[in-house]
Amino acid sequence: MNDLKILEQLDRIEKIVRAHKTVLTFDEACDYTGISRSYMYKLTARGEIPFSKPKGKLIFFSREKLDKWLLDNSHSSKEEIRQQAVEYAYRKKRF
Repeated sequence: MNDLKILEQLDRIEKIVRAHKTVLTFDEACDYTGISRSYMYKLTARGEIPFSKPKGKLIFFSREKLDKWLLDNSHSSKEEIRQQAVEYAYRKKRF
């Protein structure tokens, strides 16, 4: 039972340390985004996700660029669309 508690604490410590890193390894990027390793390989091979390969072998990811990539192509809620329509109508004075 003590081994299990130690492993849980180590896992929590690793997550805290990762939370402060700005550059992530391949595995850390997979954990951070929730993307499987195989799909992450496909995304990097197609050039669909921002990454760095400084020595030609290891792949690294910028946390900031990953965040931006994850939030690209966002969709507005119905309330946001309604508010935009109201603002547009007031600007164009068409009701």
